[in-house]
Amino acid sequence: MKTVTIGFLGTQLDMGKGPDRWERWRPTVDLCRHEDLVVDRLDLLFAKRFRSLAEQVTEDIASISPETEVVFHDLAFRDPWDFEEVYSGLHDFARAYPFDVEQEQYLAHITTGTHVAQICLFLLTESHHFPGRLLQTSPPPRQGRKGPGRYSIIDLDLSRYDRLASRFQLERAEDLSFLKSGIETRNPPFNALIERIERVAIASTAPILLTGPTGAGKSQLARRIYDLKLRRRQVTGPFVEVNCATLRGDQAMSALFGHVKGAFTGAARDRPGLLRSANEGVLFLDEIGELGSDEQAMLLRAIEEGRFLPVGTDEETQSDFQLIAGTNRNLADAVARGAFREDLLARVDLWTFTLPGLRERREDIEPNLEYELERWAEQTGQRVSFNKEARTQFLAFAISPEAAWRGNFRDFNAAIVRMATLADGGRINQRLVVEEIDRLRSVWHQSERDPAIALLEERLGSESAQKLDRFDRVQLAYVLRTCLECKTLSEAGRMLYNVSRTRRSKTNDADRLRKYLDRFGLDWAQIRG
Repeated sequence: MKTVTIGFLGTQLDMGKGPDRWERWRPTVDLCRHEDLVVDRLDLLFAKRFRSLAEQVTEDIASISPETEVVFHDLAFRDPWDFEEVYSGLHDFARAYPFDVEQEQYLAHITTGTHVAQICLFLLTESHHFPGRLLQTSPPPRQGRKGPGRYSIIDLDLSRYDRLASRFQLERAEDLSFLKSGIETRNPPFNALIERIERVAIASTAPILLTGPTGAGKSQLARRIYDLKLRRRQVTGPFVEVNCATLRGDQAMSALFGHVKGAFTGAARDRPGLLRSANEGVLFLDEIGELGSDEQAMLLRAIEEGRFLPVGTDEETQSDFQLIAGTNRNLADAVARGAFREDLLARVDLWTFTLPGLRERREDIEPNLEYELERWAEQTGQRVSFNKEARTQFLAFAISPEAAWRGNFRDFNAAIVRMATLADGGRINQRLVVEEIDRLRSVWHQSERDPAIALLEERLGSESAQKLDRFDRVQLAYVLRTCLECKTLSEAGRMLYNVSRTRRSKTNDADRLRKYLDRFGLDWAQIRG
């Protein structure tokens, strides 16, 4: 392969006239004097006003290395110390250059040019805009200052350097452990998920969407992502967390986007809002699917443009934050029934990660048991442990199909806290384990009952509910479940009549649903109440 070197003409270092110029070290000329480095082509970058120097350098190179072809490239900068101008010029040069990596190998000479030019050449080589390696040259030792000096070829592919690679692997392992709170998890899909999250968290500032059942650890993971970015100095602002299910009515807009004094009754002073509080940091919106349509529209603009309007003013404010959103709902279904904006979903699900429930990670129950006991010791200052038989009995139950873990890690944490609190002398015995297992079985059995059927029996009475045909009872239970999931009668109607409404010239889904409920003596306020 041919060796091609790309570098700047040294307007100071490469100067020299008369026979004594050969006594000086001139980087571009001496580059072609190394017996073990044959430069087949030298692409020389310089401004037109230095053409005479370039021609002198070319003439000298021809006398010592006739096989080297020198190609001139006019690359002038108004201010060679302006980083943006120099980088843009070199970037354009790289994009237009006819690289042929199959036939040629490339070296970027970073000894000549301003420091800014050298840095930009380094960055463009690191990013593979220049698909080659770095070439650094230096003068010969002062004593007997003759010869071409020295050169070093630097490959920026760090994976080729064993010690560097092992250092980065160790750092990455530490990051992964950090995201998992130091728990040595054993579930392969979960470990693969955390590896992907670690890559994205470090490399991207785009929104991240964490999905999964309640109690799967979305809030804790969001906090760990923030802490990881903080450790790497990628954020400097705070971690701001809010559960969107707690935001209701006019207060939702004020809480998220702030308000000015006098914006509404009770607004006695300015309020910055959560988005502005998260400036230069991370904003975690848990249960984002609970936001109203107005808040969704404002949030979309804030994500895309970094600007929004506080309540009560026409003057925009700004905030530069990274969004992490959490939900235990299917947002695509919410879009289909008109409860969530499609454009907002498209913006927040660039990176979507679904956290599995505890039942899907049964091999991680034992290491999480150790983690919960350590957490208890840190929080209370009291160390608690299981005796051997109690530990074996609890783990056998915890990993069995019988253990539903409906609340996932919240159920698991609560179970450990209860047993640790009641442990005499800091030892959890079999009696406490049996009591806790019985309690969990009872709670999970009660939760298996369909809340819609329970609501139906509560509103109609058990006797009246039993008098309904099974078909009516099942259909009505489904309708009630939908009403519980939706915020308004119209939203529930749109979801229930999503097909037939498309065949009607006029639709009044709320009225259709109201009449259906009235057949059974039910109304919206009664159901929601």
